[in-house]
Amino acid sequence: MFDDPLVRALGLLEVRPRRLALAVAAGVASLGSALALAGVAAWLIARAWQMPPILDLSVAVVAVRALGISRGVFRYLERLASHDTAFRGAVGARSAIYRQLAAGEPAAVTGMRRGMLLTRTGDDVETVAAVVVRAVVPIAVAVVLSVAAVGLMASISGLAAVILAGALALSGIVAPVLASRAARSAEEGSMASAADYAVHAVTTLDHAAELRVAGHLGEVVGAARSASVRAAAAADRAARGNAVAAAATPFAIGASVLGALLIGVALYGPGGGGQGGMTPMALAVLVLVPLAAFEAVALLPAAAQALTRARIAARRVVSLVDGAGVAAAPGRQDATDWVVRARRLRSGWPDSAVTPPIDLDLARGARVAVVGASGVGKTTLLMTLAGLLEPVEGRITLGGKDLHDIDPGSVRRRVTFFAEDAHLFDTTLLENLRVARGSLTTSEAEDVLRSVGLGEWLDGLVDGVDTVLVGGDRAVSGGQRRRILLARAIVSPADVLLLDEPTEHLDAREGAELLRRLLDRGSGLVVRRRTVVVVTHQLPNDSRPDQVISLDSAQRENALPIAAGPRTFVSTRERRWSEVGYTKDM
Repeated sequence: MFDDPLVRALGLLEVRPRRLALAVAAGVASLGSALALAGVAAWLIARAWQMPPILDLSVAVVAVRALGISRGVFRYLERLASHDTAFRGAVGARSAIYRQLAAGEPAAVTGMRRGMLLTRTGDDVETVAAVVVRAVVPIAVAVVLSVAAVGLMASISGLAAVILAGALALSGIVAPVLASRAARSAEEGSMASAADYAVHAVTTLDHAAELRVAGHLGEVVGAARSASVRAAAAADRAARGNAVAAAATPFAIGASVLGALLIGVALYGPGGGGQGGMTPMALAVLVLVPLAAFEAVALLPAAAQALTRARIAARRVVSLVDGAGVAAAPGRQDATDWVVRARRLRSGWPDSAVTPPIDLDLARGARVAVVGASGVGKTTLLMTLAGLLEPVEGRITLGGKDLHDIDPGSVRRRVTFFAEDAHLFDTTLLENLRVARGSLTTSEAEDVLRSVGLGEWLDGLVDGVDTVLVGGDRAVSGGQRRRILLARAIVSPADVLLLDEPTEHLDAREGAELLRRLLDRGSGLVVRRRTVVVVTHQLPNDSRPDQVISLDSAQRENALPIAAGPRTFVSTRERRWSEVGYTKDM
């Protein structure tokens, strides 16, 4: 049972039993009020027909009003408690997943497309959390109310109770099974298509300009449209099962009411005189109570569908968590030094070209520039050095220990890769920097922003570093975004900074000046003891790196150990297309 993906995923929600019990109790009280309202109202109508003294009806009248009000009140409390539990669970689950991904095996996410990752941490977690509202609470309430309704009917007529129990089983068991099968068919049929749609949609939103220039925008948009059509077709194919499940409940209600009516008429006796031993009030209750009894079980087909979708989503969430959890394997050590060495290193993505072998030594405090045209493997090399990609061949050591033998969390505390497309969050400027170091103070944030050339812009902000970047990336220009990302890298506690295109979108003069300061140990921009590796398209002639690795030429020269002397050049060529899977020279 505990190996069930849904059970494991629900464990991530950290649902508090007390909150869940409160939601179930409120749900039972709400629909219980509806059931009692039906019974009392039926008795009141039949008794009023006999025109008794008004005082004989006063208690029933007050009860009808109270039950009508309490139904709405308890319904509100149930929705409040269940949604609060679900939302808290979703937040807790995402936090747990993010912590696991941050401290776990990098390969769990680096080989995954962004759209797929967003689907698993977003929609899939939401689907699992929704089980509380759409399945757990409705099922518990339906079970309690069904037993209560059958018991009430049994007090009037045993045969009517049997008919009601059979009808409730049809609506609460058979219909949910049919709905579950339909949901499984639709979900499994559309899962891959929906994921493909997310991948292509995210790629279009993120890289529309580049895709248009490269002539691939129509292709990517067309692929997204095709994926959407396939997902819709899968849902249509499952509609037949949904239709049968939807028809089961009205059929069960009709059969139950008709059966109760026939039994009531038979027991009441010919002529309506009650010779069969049944009073008019009991007959009215016998006919009207089944209508209210089905209000609870009518939600069960939707609950079954929610459970099915949640189980499929949970399988994807658990696989993501398990993939990141490989890092917890015993025998991993902490990194004790940050001297990075690579021997015969070849890097590349699966099913793509790889770099020729490279020997590299990154000593403490080294300043290294990696240059070359787009697509030659610069970013891939940095990701491999950071342990985010497995080397195709060769070996990387950190402090003399093989990267495979070091805990990935420890590696990232020593060596950190800062991507050119890193995310800016829709929060304050200060909090965007605290992504790298949570203890960053306001004064430290202001100092580092001024050091990367954002002083004048910062002075123009009314709230300074407390200014909210509304829309994240959209709140700043391309150049400001790069400087903020560079400031985030500088404030990080990592000893080795692997910077991917930190001066892109800056004008030539300002970009060259910033590169000079990054590659000069004496500039003060980055403390001398830290190692800096910068990927760039154009290296200023008067910059002072310890080593330049060029990946442009067709032949490779051997890389020399880092020294303050002559620059060394390494070359390679790679062809890949970011995230989408299309072939293109970048």
